[in-house]
Amino acid sequence: MRKFLPLIVIVILIAGYIQNGNNAFFNFSDPAQSDQIHTAKADKNHYIPSQDNGTSVQQAYKNQQSNVQIKGTGKVLKILADDLDGSRHQRFILKLSSGQTVLVAHNIDLAKKIQPLSKGDSVEFYGEYEWNSKGGVIHWTHHDPSGRHIDGWLKHNAKTYQ
Repeated sequence: MRKFLPLIVIVILIAGYIQNGNNAFFNFSDPAQSDQIHTAKADKNHYIPSQDNGTSVQQAYKNQQSNVQIKGTGKVLKILADDLDGSRHQRFILKLSSGQTVLVAHNIDLAKKIQPLSKGDSVEFYGEYEWNSKGGVIHWTHHDPSGRHIDGWLKHNAKTYQ
């Protein structure tokens, strides 16, 4: 029994934390979020997209926010090598109308790769933004086969990649 005591204490603490609504994973609404960006765990039917191609990314970057669904458009600044470790991702950097850059990591195990993709191409995105000091990352730009995450997408030359 003594060897299970630390585990029991941890389980009780976690249960109390969740019950009080302090766990961000289970907290489905955050009034501090703007009307342009919502937490990725939010109800799929209540996302209000930004109409400002970059303002919401700029705001999320400035506020160091992560796990927010964002829609926008940018021009391909640089094409990076695909990330082949674990889930494979097509990677490229977009420059937004605000001047900010953001890395797009598009899961090519779950969605088709954008081909051809060239520097200067326009790409529209809808995905989850994760803050980092270099401008941030957009990922979850694909359909979630398990249905637990908001579906994202990329649009390039009138074709949708999901």
